[in-house]
Amino acid sequence: MHSQINSNNQVSVIIVNWNGEPFLERCLTALMAQTVMPYEIILVDNASSDRSIEIVQQFPLVRLLAQDQNTGFAGGNNLAIKAVSVDSGWIALLNPDAFVDPNWLEALLMAIESNPGFDVFGSRLVNAGDPSLLDGAGDAYHMSGLVWRMGHGAPIPTTEEYEHEVFSPCAAAALYRRSAWQETGGLDEDYFCYVEDVDLGFRLRLAGYRCLYVPQSVAYHVGSGTTGGQHSDFSLYHGHRNLVWTFVKDMPGILFWLLLPLHILLNLVSIIWFISQGHGGVILRAKRDAVLGLPKTWLKRQTIQKTRVASIGEIWRQLDKQLITSKRGKDKI
Repeated sequence: MHSQINSNNQVSVIIVNWNGEPFLERCLTALMAQTVMPYEIILVDNASSDRSIEIVQQFPLVRLLAQDQNTGFAGGNNLAIKAVSVDSGWIALLNPDAFVDPNWLEALLMAIESNPGFDVFGSRLVNAGDPSLLDGAGDAYHMSGLVWRMGHGAPIPTTEEYEHEVFSPCAAAALYRRSAWQETGGLDEDYFCYVEDVDLGFRLRLAGYRCLYVPQSVAYHVGSGTTGGQHSDFSLYHGHRNLVWTFVKDMPGILFWLLLPLHILLNLVSIIWFISQGHGGVILRAKRDAVLGLPKTWLKRQTIQKTRVASIGEIWRQLDKQLITSKRGKDKI
């Protein structure tokens, strides 16, 4: 099986860590047990105050880039990309709270070989706390601008699941062609964290790149392990601010104007819902800052849309058009 893998497909694995002490040793130990080892492993530590650096230093194959401030998920990954070896044609992102199966990377490399029309690949995320449940099977982008991890909380399929196209991968465990990443500018550092992987996935689509979900490539994911949990004020603020920016930047042409009323409605419903749940201050601050950032976001939109390769029809086909109230996976925010 190993002989089928092209030796030119060198992979640099990048981990951005902030106070990931509870997970790091398990994460790195799993990486060291791969059936096909990555070309290099780069870990950016965002000024952790725990024992993270001490743990990383126990793994001599890991190149540590220790920062004196928190650069966020977006900034940390972009920084690591600049340090990647020139020999690497592929970038794998891995969260410190994601623990990969031994054949995680080999399955991704096999998918590259057998699917030359794809440049982005997403792993199957399994709930680390309950491995009988999915954590995510790729990310969906709804026509309203809502985003979610497909299949979150559903039982692991009992029959063999096949590779298939998805809108974008969850960056907790994902593989990107390095040239595609660089062409589209990497992660937007204004996001800091949350939804930046969907924004990158959308921009990659606009540039004509496609994403394949690879269920044979498995990572066990805790999820929001270092940011206070899925429903923290931190995740709520960044997620709901960045959701607006992503729609404004990326929704192309006539679709932007046709779907804008639906996007505004989504935001109004979100505000009402979170106020009713006692999170009024955070959601109002998120939406206020989203609006304050619109002039800069609109400038980014002009640059992004000017270089669009994908047709309006291709983007429309990839948008999720189900009713928002119907059953789906877990909101990414």
